[in-house]
Amino acid sequence: MAKSAKHNRQEVIEKATNLYWEKGFHATSMRNLQEVVDLRPGSIYASFGSKEGLFKESLEHYANLNIAAVRAIREQAESPIDALQQVVQAIVLDSRESAPSGMCMLVKTVAELTGEHDELLEDAKKWLKLMEQELVAIIEEGIAAEQLSADKGAQRIARFLQVQLMGLRTYGRVNSDKASVLQTIDDIFETLTGWE
Repeated sequence: MAKSAKHNRQEVIEKATNLYWEKGFHATSMRNLQEVVDLRPGSIYASFGSKEGLFKESLEHYANLNIAAVRAIREQAESPIDALQQVVQAIVLDSRESAPSGMCMLVKTVAELTGEHDELLEDAKKWLKLMEQELVAIIEEGIAAEQLSADKGAQRIARFLQVQLMGLRTYGRVNSDKASVLQTIDDIFETLTGWE
């Protein structure tokens, strides 16, 4: 009979996600993981195969949490454009105090990893594309509701918004003035809604 795991796998992934998000892949040592997830290296290897295996599952967990948050905002928002604004505010401002890092974990991973970790790098890129598709879905609704111009196309608008999000998160790290960040968000949406 196989031995059952003496740990809660999901809890381990959640703790590891926060650690990796805070420190990055390379700066997170097995000792760090051992202390945070409360497992010996042998148990980590037995459950996840490697440090990389745990990181891969952490990326997936992080991305799925964000996708679920975007969908929840869309369901409760009054309109597509309102949903987009709430998503940007949630990502840039609302999580600033509670998140382990001011940067998106996926963007941080893409910036950090090299060809040495191609599989993890490709995973991060894949999840970023899926996040962008969540924006596309909302933007398509905004185009249908005539809140956004159809001329640019949903994919192009989503790319523009994704780039703005990446920059805003960095800007938010160096500028603690919430009012100026909110003003910049307003400026982005003035640009978006003014496109013809």
